[in-house]
Amino acid sequence: MPTANDSVRFHATHVREVDAMTAASARSFARHAHDQYGIGVIDAGGHVSLSDAGVVEAVAGNLILVNPGEVHDGRPLGTGARRWRMLYFEPRWIDALQADVTQGDDAGFALFAPVIADPRLRALFDAAFGYATAAPCDLAAMAFDGAALDAMTRLVRGLGHRRPLAPCSPAAVARVREMIDADPGQAFSLAELAVAAGLSRFQLHRGFVQAFGVPPHQYILHCRVGLARRLLKAGQAPAQAALAAGFCDQSHLNRAFARQFGVSPGRYRLAQGAGPA
Repeated sequence: MPTANDSVRFHATHVREVDAMTAASARSFARHAHDQYGIGVIDAGGHVSLSDAGVVEAVAGNLILVNPGEVHDGRPLGTGARRWRMLYFEPRWIDALQADVTQGDDAGFALFAPVIADPRLRALFDAAFGYATAAPCDLAAMAFDGAALDAMTRLVRGLGHRRPLAPCSPAAVARVREMIDADPGQAFSLAELAVAAGLSRFQLHRGFVQAFGVPPHQYILHCRVGLARRLLKAGQAPAQAALAAGFCDQSHLNRAFARQFGVSPGRYRLAQGAGPA
């Protein structure tokens, strides 16, 4: 029975196949199953649950994993509430993701343990959760795809797969960079760039990081900030420069510009001799 202290919230996401939830509760949940994959993290407190592996315990920092149809329950470990976050994935989305990573090998996929302690995977989950619930824009969607691919790669490797992950052509990755450089203000998706390069999303994401040190979405953001700077120097107002450079709105430009240059777009424009916007 829910109490006044229960807090369970589903967040809007810009990925149709993914639900995001945050919860803080001392409630015990009866046995049930989901029709989605669930990947989450315990942020505070502890949690005890039934799983296909028997009864397991999870504490702050642990990841909790559940397969579609897996019967489980949940109650606090000790006294008091626990806080956790979950991402729920439609099975077809996870199946497509793992097929991308393994290049079609091992079509059947199951999360290999109900609870794991893996700081790197925790960081990837945090990134994916943040990108999934961020304001909708092409770079947030691309960043989510990248974090999800990295997380799936770590899970697939943890399952014991030994098939070498397919390499990608440096020339194909270079072509993608040239496409971005030619018009960084246009809307991109990782899937569209991969198709244009003749690569899988995984090959492009990993190959781009290996070749240029950053994932595609970060490179595009860097290019958009550079384009906005040139437009500001030419006298455009920040709001105009933001839209022309591909930002969702001026606030997105403000944050990215300040991170890179330490000043707002407006202050930069004034320093170039332009009047107030």
